[in-house]
Amino acid sequence: MIEPRTMATAGLHDAYGRRIDYLRLSVTDRCDLRCSYCLPKGFDGYAEPEDWLTFDEIARVVAAFASLGVQRFRLTGGEPLMRRRLPSLVERLSAIDGVRDLSLSTNGTQLARHAAALRQAGLTRLNVSLDSLDKGCMREVTGRDSLDAVIAGLMAGKAAGLAPIKLNMVLMRGVNDGEVERMAAFCFEHGFILRLIEVMPMGERGRNAHYLPVSAVLPGLIARFGLAPSARELGGGPARYWQTPDGQGQLGVITPISQHFCATCNRVRLSVEGTLYLCLGQEDKVALRPLLRAGCDDAELCAAIVAAIRRKPEKHHFVEAPAKIVRFMSQTGG
Repeated sequence: MIEPRTMATAGLHDAYGRRIDYLRLSVTDRCDLRCSYCLPKGFDGYAEPEDWLTFDEIARVVAAFASLGVQRFRLTGGEPLMRRRLPSLVERLSAIDGVRDLSLSTNGTQLARHAAALRQAGLTRLNVSLDSLDKGCMREVTGRDSLDAVIAGLMAGKAAGLAPIKLNMVLMRGVNDGEVERMAAFCFEHGFILRLIEVMPMGERGRNAHYLPVSAVLPGLIARFGLAPSARELGGGPARYWQTPDGQGQLGVITPISQHFCATCNRVRLSVEGTLYLCLGQEDKVALRPLLRAGCDDAELCAAIVAAIRRKPEKHHFVEAPAKIVRFMSQTGG
């Protein structure tokens, strides 16, 4: 086990003075949906299972980041619930010294079967993707009739005591922009936090996903629900929050394109193959798997992470060079 280091107190910082305290790590690049803004139809360029990081390797990386002062960790995919024995990994990671916040991003289709086990294993909160409450629209966006399964997963997560549950809605012009008020009402009724997200131009599918800025729908929501800016900090991510007059309903907006938040970026991503991606909108990356499988010790692993963070770019170039990133979101890790 890695012993805490002096630098953990100061934290892990990049060359621009930003503190990196959040690691999103993919446990699989597989997904049972084919969302229109994520994976192209017929895509089969998945990583081979023997190239995935093992649970032992994932635990080593998490322990290394935790020893360097990183406290927030999120399991992503692909669809992470397609990775077998995921609750056992959650239990293992939640027990690592320094891990203060362990969460999961999921499309929700398999959540009803796993929510209770995940909560018992130590998972505390969820992000669930849901782009529409209309069955036809969900079929169009995700490639299958997935709405009932996602709703069942949301309710199972709530019943299991996972909280908060954030519902991620990717805005798409002419696809789901007419449903935003209905989605907000649904979330406020059930105690979920709605987050409206601008689609990012990752890969060909992302660049052709009917981009819509949050500013096109936010004024209507403010008027409809009497929303006011909220000072609450809900997860340490880039969302800016609004709340209903009674403070019970929460709405987050994530604007990577119209109002990017690069100056305060606090995260990096680890792919299922062990590649550390330092920015969604750049190609800067460091492969950790070769080090792990060559038998590196803890000090060498930590040194590699520190060196990688120093290479984190200042900002993405989604606006200036939207065709630059050819990899898909599922290949990066959520």
